[in-house]
Amino acid sequence: MRSWIIITLLIIVSTMFYGCQKKVITEKASMDYVQNQLDKLAPVTLTQDLSYLPAKEIQVIRLLVKAAKYMDDLFLSQVYHENPEILKTLEQSKNPDDRSYLDLFKIMFGPWNRLMEDQPFINTIPKPDGANFYPEDMTKEEFDNWLQNHPDDRETFESNFTIIRRKGKKMEAIPYSEFYKDKLKSVAELLRNAAELTSDKTLKTYLNSRADGMLSNDYYQSDMDWMDLAGDIEIVIGPYEVYEDKLFGYKAAFESFVCVVDHEESDQQKKIEKYLNDMEANLPIADKHKNFERGSHSPFKVVNLLYSSGDTKAGVQTSAFNLPNDERVREAKGSKKVMLKNVMKAKFEKCWIPIVQTALAKKDLDRVSFAGYFTHTVMHEVSHGLGPGKIIKNGQETTVNKELKDIYSIIEECKADVLGIYNSQYLIDQGVFPKELENTLYASNCGGMFRSIRFGIDEAHGAGVAIQMNYYLEKKAYTVDKDGRFSVNDRKIKNAVKELAEKLLMIEAEGDYDKAKALIDQYVYLSPQTKEVVNKLKNVPIDIRPVYPIEDTIE
Repeated sequence: MRSWIIITLLIIVSTMFYGCQKKVITEKASMDYVQNQLDKLAPVTLTQDLSYLPAKEIQVIRLLVKAAKYMDDLFLSQVYHENPEILKTLEQSKNPDDRSYLDLFKIMFGPWNRLMEDQPFINTIPKPDGANFYPEDMTKEEFDNWLQNHPDDRETFESNFTIIRRKGKKMEAIPYSEFYKDKLKSVAELLRNAAELTSDKTLKTYLNSRADGMLSNDYYQSDMDWMDLAGDIEIVIGPYEVYEDKLFGYKAAFESFVCVVDHEESDQQKKIEKYLNDMEANLPIADKHKNFERGSHSPFKVVNLLYSSGDTKAGVQTSAFNLPNDERVREAKGSKKVMLKNVMKAKFEKCWIPIVQTALAKKDLDRVSFAGYFTHTVMHEVSHGLGPGKIIKNGQETTVNKELKDIYSIIEECKADVLGIYNSQYLIDQGVFPKELENTLYASNCGGMFRSIRFGIDEAHGAGVAIQMNYYLEKKAYTVDKDGRFSVNDRKIKNAVKELAEKLLMIEAEGDYDKAKALIDQYVYLSPQTKEVVNKLKNVPIDIRPVYPIEDTIE
């Protein structure tokens, strides 16, 4: 009898304990919805022949991929504090349907659909603007008030590399090197092991200084060393972009790219480097706002991607990047533009061609090309390094991103897009690019906008494209025929590009948050014509879903 009483009590206690535990998954979107979202991403296996590399360098690459995998865990926790528990629940689920939810969760790095303006597909909690960089209940006003009352905290609170947390009634800034100490120690060890193996002196220097940066929270020297990489292996690893911080745009997210360099293609693109100052001089703003101090040495590389992780792998895949973001490095050495050629090829074949066949009128469809698409992407990255960076506002030195805060990413991405076209035309006029490129450049850009805008206009790139599309429609630089197909007005497009470039550059030059917000409020929307085209693209993949075979070779 006594044993039955004990068993009964154990059952009651057990039920009470587990009943009190918080369920991290309380509801889910329909299976049809999840499968539909997965179908928007075309699977692509990104392979690359590494047989020309020495065995030791292949071993180096494997160590770098192993280090890069840590960026997934770090970024996942930066996005949302409950992400690790949701991931664990999905991985341990016995329900076969949960495999699809797990796949989408891993792609989106959380329970929000990055392809659909962060709609939740697990639970119904809105995505926090500050991600997990700040206390979830912290407002902008609270943060600003804290800095007004504690001005000595401004530097650490606004740092790209700190987490803000409450400590009783106070708030504190915790360095990444302390907050993520255990994982960063493991990453640093792998980077140092790779540095010991490689025969590439520039890579050895970068890996050692980046390992130091992971533990010291000071990435300046390793950013400087990254600019000098000159061998077959190209790697980016650490906290870089601030897109995930939609509250202020201060906090950098962890990411990585592990690549091999296409030296032949890179050499062909190096001619652009010689014209950086000329392009700066040609910007449609007064000379006093131009920036000739970002360094004339601005490496340009074409690479093939072997592995990516963290922020860069979330949702839409990156085609190219322009780093570092540290203005001190940009002034000393410029910035490095890196084009992911195999990624771009995959996107062009799987997504871009089907889209333009639907979106463009025949006149423009006949003049689109991979050259136009590739050139604009190249010049987009080049243009990130042009224009205002450090500025003077109210007599104080500051930076554009600090002044534009949470909307900086939208303005900067839009600027890079518009200047990508503007600067391409300049290089055509100078004879650097072939004259025939002009025939394909504008049509290819117009068609490509529909691929970007499908990602959602709450995301920086999509919002930047919405500004361009609506501005060009307003200026009649884009027209729409009776069948709803878009075409470029060749007589008006160049002037419209120049006008929009001037608006964006002056917003950055003056660090004018109100003007930036007004521009966004006016132009970030989907026009009826654009919606009509987007609705016709429902069965066309939005982007690719890369598979990295090298991942299977890692222990």
